[in-house]
Amino acid sequence: MADSIEAVVFDLGGVLIDWNPLYLYRRLLPDEEAARRFLAEVCTPAWNGQFDAGKPFAEGVAELSAEFPHHGELISAFHTRWPEMLGGAIEGTVAILEELRRAEVALHAISNWSSETFPIAAERYAFLSYFEVLIVSGERKLAKPDPAIFELFLQETGLSATACVFIDDNAENIATASRLGFKAIRFRDPETLRRDLGALGLLSAQSAV
Repeated sequence: MADSIEAVVFDLGGVLIDWNPLYLYRRLLPDEEAARRFLAEVCTPAWNGQFDAGKPFAEGVAELSAEFPHHGELISAFHTRWPEMLGGAIEGTVAILEELRRAEVALHAISNWSSETFPIAAERYAFLSYFEVLIVSGERKLAKPDPAIFELFLQETGLSATACVFIDDNAENIATASRLGFKAIRFRDPETLRRDLGALGLLSAQSAV
């Protein structure tokens, strides 16, 4: 392992776990276009982001249903049928996580996730127990890309940003982490991540994903 790197910090959704509201709304709406339009205009990413920042689902669903009363049942499904948005683990990244664990690299995570739904994921994906410190945004009422959630992580671990590799699929989160001094890697796919971590001396280039 590179001498200056003490830990690898993972995002979860889009990196280790395939989560997508389309998996649910394709079932609830007549076609792909309708599902995408609903998620762009009604249950938007910004609306969902409130739950990642700690807002209760009941409150957010009630507010949006008042705004779009004819979509009340579809809006409510975002909460009541949330598990159907989980598409499974991203196996290639989980394999990388397993390899880092075998190499005794310190593993942590910072995730934008509702405190109400995170227990569902924690029960489903055993690898979430590998993280020494796992910051769930909904529990802390802070969400990426707010620098405060990264600073909270550093306080809790006692690590310096420069000693950490941070992996996320979101460009804004990567930009914030970079500004704070993390060695930030934008996640695109497991193969590219393996090369990036290999270049830092954290993985063997010979290992298969």
